[in-house]
Amino acid sequence: MKQLTSVSVMSKTALTVAIVIFSIAGLGSSRVYAEVDSNQGLKIAIEADNRDSGWGDLSAKMVMTLTNRHGESSGREITIRSLEMNDDGDKLLTIFHTPRDVKGTAFLSFTHVEGADDQWLYLPALKRIKRISSGNKSGPFMGSEFAFEDLSSQEIEKYTYEYLGEDSANGVDCFKVKRIPTDKRSGYTKQIVWYDKEEYRVQKIDFYDRKDSHLKSLVYKSYKLYLGHFWRADEMEMKNLQTGKATSLLWADYSFGNGFTQRDFDKSTLKRAR
Repeated sequence: MKQLTSVSVMSKTALTVAIVIFSIAGLGSSRVYAEVDSNQGLKIAIEADNRDSGWGDLSAKMVMTLTNRHGESSGREITIRSLEMNDDGDKLLTIFHTPRDVKGTAFLSFTHVEGADDQWLYLPALKRIKRISSGNKSGPFMGSEFAFEDLSSQEIEKYTYEYLGEDSANGVDCFKVKRIPTDKRSGYTKQIVWYDKEEYRVQKIDFYDRKDSHLKSLVYKSYKLYLGHFWRADEMEMKNLQTGKATSLLWADYSFGNGFTQRDFDKSTLKRAR
């Protein structure tokens, strides 16, 4: 992702955690965000984006735990790789290792600042690569409480913003910002985001469905600092308030500067991803 200035955010011929994951702009001709000084919510989002720019590439291990409304859980072991792009959104590769019924499943996402994201899912049982259509981005990712669109890096241009004031989340003082997806096919009418006032890290996100009802909440926990500059959460928990289901992500072994290139994120390599 290119750094954004706090003066203006313009059309970009080219990063959306997403990231979230998840995260997350070149400058061009004027657009809806030109009046930055009059939009405190946008300024906060830009500052958060700027503070997490320049990491290059990363890999990490993750344990995804799915919990149903009865409290029964099942786990999945996953490898994550991501490539930061200077002229577009990030590239993300997700590889499942366990359990046996999903081993070898691989998911590839290219976030775009403008237009629909490109996403593919390789299903080893079918031995084919399935493209995720724009109309299905609000569907659940591999049975979890995360939607496919939650896995895109969270590009500034993907939303409009409104500052809602100050609040607390995870026991820390935060800026509270409403962001509305610009994509009419999004599964959300809005998201409420809490950024901590000290480091501009996302502490919590509330997601509202197409009926404008509170659908789910994502909480970030146990942040750690890497390379003296980049904060990453060791734990994320998404709770669905309508179904009682939850998905937790436990992260480990973050590694930066792996030398990944775009060739490591080619759709043709999905079947061989390890």
